[in-house]
Amino acid sequence: MRSRLTLWLLMLAAIMCAQNPKREFRGAWIQCVNGQFQGVPRDKMQQTLSYQLDELKKDGINAIFFQVRAEGDALYPSELEPWSRYLTGQQGLPPNPYWDPLQWMIEQCHARGMELHAWINPYRAKTKGTAALASNHPYMRNPGLFLNYDGLYVFDPGRPENREWICRVACDIARRYDIDGLHIDDYFYPYPVAGVPIPDDVTYAQYGQGLSRADWRRQNVNLFMKEMHECLRQVKPWVKFGVSPFGIYRNQKNDPNGSITNGLQNYDDLYADVLEWVRQGWVDYNIPQIYWEIGNKAADYEILIRWWSEHAGERPLYIGQDVNRTVKFTDPENPQIHQMYRKYQLQRSLPGIYGSCQWYAAAVVENPGNYGTVLRQQLHNTPALQPLMPWIDKKAPGKPRKTAIIWTSDGPVLCWTAPKARTEMDVATRYVVYRFFSGEKINLDDPSHILCITEGTMLPLGYQGGTTKWTYVVTSLDRLQNESKGVKKKIRL
Repeated sequence: MRSRLTLWLLMLAAIMCAQNPKREFRGAWIQCVNGQFQGVPRDKMQQTLSYQLDELKKDGINAIFFQVRAEGDALYPSELEPWSRYLTGQQGLPPNPYWDPLQWMIEQCHARGMELHAWINPYRAKTKGTAALASNHPYMRNPGLFLNYDGLYVFDPGRPENREWICRVACDIARRYDIDGLHIDDYFYPYPVAGVPIPDDVTYAQYGQGLSRADWRRQNVNLFMKEMHECLRQVKPWVKFGVSPFGIYRNQKNDPNGSITNGLQNYDDLYADVLEWVRQGWVDYNIPQIYWEIGNKAADYEILIRWWSEHAGERPLYIGQDVNRTVKFTDPENPQIHQMYRKYQLQRSLPGIYGSCQWYAAAVVENPGNYGTVLRQQLHNTPALQPLMPWIDKKAPGKPRKTAIIWTSDGPVLCWTAPKARTEMDVATRYVVYRFFSGEKINLDDPSHILCITEGTMLPLGYQGGTTKWTYVVTSLDRLQNESKGVKKKIRL
């Protein structure tokens, strides 16, 4: 027992002392489908979100998934689908006073140095709690395109016109908004209800083409993923397309290459062949929802994170972390603490994993078990750039131009101008400012030297009597956060 405790203490010390990654995805989901914004006045909703974003920034979160389409509806003005009841309380009713939550969130996230990924549910058209649909809801225009499953309405995945429609909705968002990513969740074919078959006999008879029912359903979802990837690339090639599937791909009892788990399966039950999407490059990132605890008998977190690392490395893996469950269960090696440190040790030590996403944002802010405190003080206590995606773009932007230190009545200000760009992919959208003691080795791989990641082109430095020499380095980032070479400026502050 003592040797196990010693090993645990050494592991904990290594985590706390290790340099945090310079590039790491640190996301959080903000959902609407739980009704947290339903009927909430605009100013109150903005106040709540502003507070959450401020706290999440302190916690090192650098990307937000904001749910804008829960059931064929919209938390933004759309000519295609109605305003969401999860915003106004009544589907089709615009907000009063009028505002655009998606645009507002983009501006708020970008001002804080965060990415904003618009999160949509592709197939769900009505949740059980929705009593009435707006007259302009897609179901009301053509109910024959939908499946009624246990009180849900679902866009029938087997119908080509539905794939085309969902892609049209997503690309409308990408075309009109400065989003950094388009994100879909884990709802493909509906989660199965015992004894309730999916009513797609008519569609299968029309489009099955001799495939088994299961293979045909998987092909339908594969075609959707392929078409979504292609249409987003055509509209805005820098917009990342990602998915957060259910945490189990297949159980080993059904597939020798599956995980040693016993639970619902993406491949067999949701008809989501996640590994095929990764192999084909149809997604830019993959966030399996590994929400269970380490030691869970049916779905052990450690077994699953190791399985995903081994089998899905062709695209970056980010791990979906359940905040409340993580702090609810104790570390198997030390029952005096919860599982957060051990989960992060696994996340950062396994190949192919480049970050995590917190389920859910409000839980991080509520800080159970000091979860948010540990992020801001230890695990995310240095800034992080986004992981690179060279299959989209690997060319770095030009260096900042006209970099200078200007003395003003309020003290010195570090200034620069944007580099020239030949294409939109070359445009500098953010800048990284590093600081080093005079004579200290310039190491841009060390995130502890990052002062800020900013959209601005100036930074007040603060004068303290001219007693300390500093070297500042400024680099440019493009939309994919490829980083330019640095420009140095020295000053005594």
